[in-house]
Amino acid sequence: MLAEERFQRILTALQHKSTISVTELAELLQTSESTIRRDINSLAEAGKLKKIYGGAAAIAANPVYTDEPDMTTKLQRNMEEKKQIAQYAAQTIHDGDFIFLDAGTTTLLLTDFIENTKAVYVTNGIMHARKLTQKGCTVYVTGGQLKLATEAIIGTESVNSIQKYNFNKAFLGANGIDLECGYTTPDINEMLIKSEVVRRSYVSFILADHTKFGMVSAVTFANLSQACIITDRLPNHKFAEQTPIKEVSI
Repeated sequence: MLAEERFQRILTALQHKSTISVTELAELLQTSESTIRRDINSLAEAGKLKKIYGGAAAIAANPVYTDEPDMTTKLQRNMEEKKQIAQYAAQTIHDGDFIFLDAGTTTLLLTDFIENTKAVYVTNGIMHARKLTQKGCTVYVTGGQLKLATEAIIGTESVNSIQKYNFNKAFLGANGIDLECGYTTPDINEMLIKSEVVRRSYVSFILADHTKFGMVSAVTFANLSQACIITDRLPNHKFAEQTPIKEVSI
């Protein structure tokens, strides 16, 4: 039985009872308890269930998250996975590219791996702009209001300035990636920027580690099919049915 099928059967079992043991699941799926424990860990990381002692518990479907951690906090989460994603994304940048770089932690790590100074970059990230300029890149910064928590430039002026550009590539972050809700963020102002960038880009890449799948924040900025995803690993391969996805570590 494929992992995706086991995942679905585990979640279906939790729809009928709020908690279930590893032993019960092993009997139900005719597989080993060690396999079930790994499956529970994967589903818990994806936010699909709650891991409890000896088994799993159901959680509310699609809880909506409205909190926005600051940059320092987010940089401490899943650092190695984000570095792998950023390193791969940097390899897709070529001479002559006109690129938008979204404010965010994985896109900030991307600037560490960017070597191409013959591409032109537009960003609404203060730290992103500084790091790229120090590398000798040509960088344009959007206008607007500075949001201290994420060190992102947001607001109507930022959206207006983006409307002047036509990007061939964009690299964006997302707080959540969901099969029904698409790519989401907790901030309406950041949603407006991300949505406009996706509309004005030939191809958009969402840089997101595996924990973002199955998560939903308050505002959708694009449908799944409107961007490609670069991730460390994919917890649920149903996402790959809706858009191209690159797993950089399997």
